[in-house]
Amino acid sequence: MQEVYDFLKAAGTYYLATVEGDQPRVRPFGTVDLFEGKLYIQTGKVKAVSKQLQANPKAELCAFMNGVWLRVAGELVRDDRIEAKQHMLAQYPQLQAMYSAEDDNTEVLYFKSAEATFSSFTAPPRTVKF
Repeated sequence: MQEVYDFLKAAGTYYLATVEGDQPRVRPFGTVDLFEGKLYIQTGKVKAVSKQLQANPKAELCAFMNGVWLRVAGELVRDDRIEAKQHMLAQYPQLQAMYSAEDDNTEVLYFKSAEATFSSFTAPPRTVKF
């Protein structure tokens, strides 16, 4: 999982796919954190992505860097603990102007039953499960 985190952190931007009914939705994200042995992302509860994940927690993200792409598929589970939110926001101080661990909007989610696949045109795919 550390390798997945390191890749996402270095890439800076990844794209998260969710579904809304039968319509796929994809948007750029930039937050990623390792907390208590789990891979987390962050958003706001008022956003459509949050509502989509609560209706259907299956999601996939994709990032590309230096000729390698990473796909992570799994379920995203909301963690309402202040400690998890504080840990995420400590990694991204610029978000503290918009989010707080104590507000009712900040949402952190961790991957459950995830499968990460590193791929390129020059090497066979490699999969990590967590």
